[in-house]
Amino acid sequence: MEFYFAPMEGITGHIYRRAFHKFFPAPDKYFTPFISPDGNKILRNKEKRDVLPENNAGMQVVPQIITNRADYFLMAAEYLKSEYGYTEVNLNLGCPSGTVVAKGKGSGFLAKLDELEQFFEEVFAKCSIEVSVKTRVGRNDAEDWETILGLFRKFPIKELTVHPRIQKDFYKGQVRMETFAYAYENWDKSLCYNGDIFTKESYEKLTGRFPELSAVMLGRGLLSDPYLLGRLREEELPEEPVRRDTIRAFHEQLMTEYGAVLSCDRDLLYKMKELWFYLLNSFSDSEKARKHIRKCEKLSEYRMITEELFRNHTVM
Repeated sequence: MEFYFAPMEGITGHIYRRAFHKFFPAPDKYFTPFISPDGNKILRNKEKRDVLPENNAGMQVVPQIITNRADYFLMAAEYLKSEYGYTEVNLNLGCPSGTVVAKGKGSGFLAKLDELEQFFEEVFAKCSIEVSVKTRVGRNDAEDWETILGLFRKFPIKELTVHPRIQKDFYKGQVRMETFAYAYENWDKSLCYNGDIFTKESYEKLTGRFPELSAVMLGRGLLSDPYLLGRLREEELPEEPVRRDTIRAFHEQLMTEYGAVLSCDRDLLYKMKELWFYLLNSFSDSEKARKHIRKCEKLSEYRMITEELFRNHTVM
């Protein structure tokens, strides 16, 4: 089984990836937050920094592209190959954001299957590097999944990652396991599962039902428990004080590196608040700290809260 780190917009950029890779059990692949090429720029400066090989040393990284235009996709893919040496790109057909979907991108593209088929025909006729796909199982209705998967089967997609929710589910409710089961039974290439794997028990339930999966992609689970991969691989984890000190060192590296590129303390504070939205799930009795972090407005106050957290709370 291979494990992938899902792209999380605004969180899992190159600064986060480097720190995670340094301190915690590492995934086999990292997928970048999506690149959105247009007629003016193939990659913006922020996107270029995120894919620079020197910012991703020692990691296997796959850039993700979001677009509904084959020409833009091809320009971005060829640029990533020629400038940076990438050999695979990933098409985002999963983003449920309303602003993205309104433009017919991400999971919104799944409502326009004729256009998606034309997109694939051009991409696979012209693209010189491998293309994988990350998808939801429909825009408005999971009953569309059989048709969508039938379309995917027409093309040489390297690997299909399926998040078994439709767009309007966002990340709520139960994943649609019977819909995923259809993909498992009817997809004849590499298949990756994504969605709601937060514990060893949820992983074992998944692999017990789908033992021939190629890979599992983890997102919110890894943000919440950076030792989750060690648990899934049944590695011997460090003792609790060591895990806590490691998370503290991880936190300090992020503070330092984000602080060097963000323009003010307020921007750094809100960047770190995003981190704790998930990471507090690793700490015992953390609800009071969660409220304090959410409400604090000064970096000095934030420092006091996190110092108390590392000093007095245990890592689970």
